[in-house]
Amino acid sequence: MGRYKPLAYKLRLAKAGKQNRPVPAWIILKTMGRVRSSPKSRRHWRRSKLKD
Repeated sequence: MGRYKPLAYKLRLAKAGKQNRPVPAWIILKTMGRVRSSPKSRRHWRRSKLKD
């Protein structure tokens, strides 16, 4: 994809970027390590793409 992106797609990318973060350490401690990964798995920019 080039430099030009429609605003709607940029907003979707921004939202996905915010969701793509690890579970906080205090949650892992609180759940005794049962919750380690996010319910929505971590997304990598090269491996899985968003819907347009």
